Amino acid sequence: MTDTAAPAPAALSASTVLRRHAEQQYAEELDALARADRRPRPENWRLSPQAVVTYLLGGTLDDGFVVTPKYIGARRLIEIAVATLATDRGLLLYGVPGTAKSWVSEHLAAAVSGDSTLLIQGTAGTGEEQLRYGWNYAELLAHGPSEKALVPSPLMNAMRGGRIARIEELTRIPADVQDTLITVLSEKTLPVPELGVEVQAVRGFSVIATANNRDKGVNELSSALKRRFNTVILPVPASEEEELAIVVKRVTEMGRALDLPAEPPALREVRRVVQIFRELRNGQTEDGKTRLKSPSGTLSTAEAISVVGNGMALAGHFGDGVVGAADLASGLLGAVIKDPVQDAVVWQEYLETVVKERDGWKDLYRACRAHG
Repeated sequence: MTDTAAPAPAALSASTVLRRHAEQQYAEELDALARADRRPRPENWRLSPQAVVTYLLGGTLDDGFVVTPKYIGARRLIEIAVATLATDRGLLLYGVPGTAKSWVSEHLAAAVSGDSTLLIQGTAGTGEEQLRYGWNYAELLAHGPSEKALVPSPLMNAMRGGRIARIEELTRIPADVQDTLITVLSEKTLPVPELGVEVQAVRGFSVIATANNRDKGVNELSSALKRRFNTVILPVPASEEEELAIVVKRVTEMGRALDLPAEPPALREVRRVVQIFRELRNGQTEDGKTRLKSPSGTLSTAEAISVVGNGMALAGHFGDGVVGAADLASGLLGAVIKDPVQDAVVWQEYLETVVKERDGWKDLYRACRAHG
């Protein structure tokens, strides 16, 4: 019996990657902005601060090229975030889950550095070596500490290249590990005592960190570390129309990226999901006439996008390709009911007092009752 070698995997093409990095997905827009940009750019920035804001918020260039919005919200918040990156302070994007902190972080890094991949994911198990540097232990044991044995972290690579380093969920990292950042952010150096050298940050280097205030078991930032960051709080969408626009845009992009065999859902269906989320989140109906109990979950905009996206998948693969109440019901149930006892009571009360009585919502009421 002869062994047959497995075929080598084919190189990934852009069309086969499930989710491309921002600088790849929006390369055409970034290139158009760079060509049209005549304003001063900080050293090692791909775009000027004004062009970075245009990339995030969208706009039409002088030659008619349309830049799509990546963030729908207050312009001033994005201006403050971009201005912070042009100073010597780090940027902390703070807020409840689902307020696009990671999304904004990625697009800021893509627009400023042309590289959003210098990423450290914060967890309870994140150690100092993941923030600073590690070692190739085979090389270390064979030849001792050397530059060749050093394994740089994304933070170190960002310092060397004058780029943006991203740290996700900073408050999930243990407090003593968090404080590793203090020297980097204040002195712009990263000592490597084993080699007797230090890495000095090149102009253009900065750190964007994200954190949310709703997770349990988070680690409070020390006052010394807080002072090294400028904090920008990203709020939940201010109005139903703003949240609706975000969900429609992201769901349409998701459908294209995943080649879902379903039509983008009718605005009416998306509006119903958004309205349910907003009412339960705010503890009252949109007209303010009925007080409601709120469930234990956050019911974020990101979760609304997931509910509608799941509805598209159901309609496309197991229905007629048109998203309806039955396709949304199971996703709504899963999003609202995180605590099977407390949240189930909240949801049933909302169904009976609001959904059942609302004009034109009988189909959704019946579909939700059938699912739970």
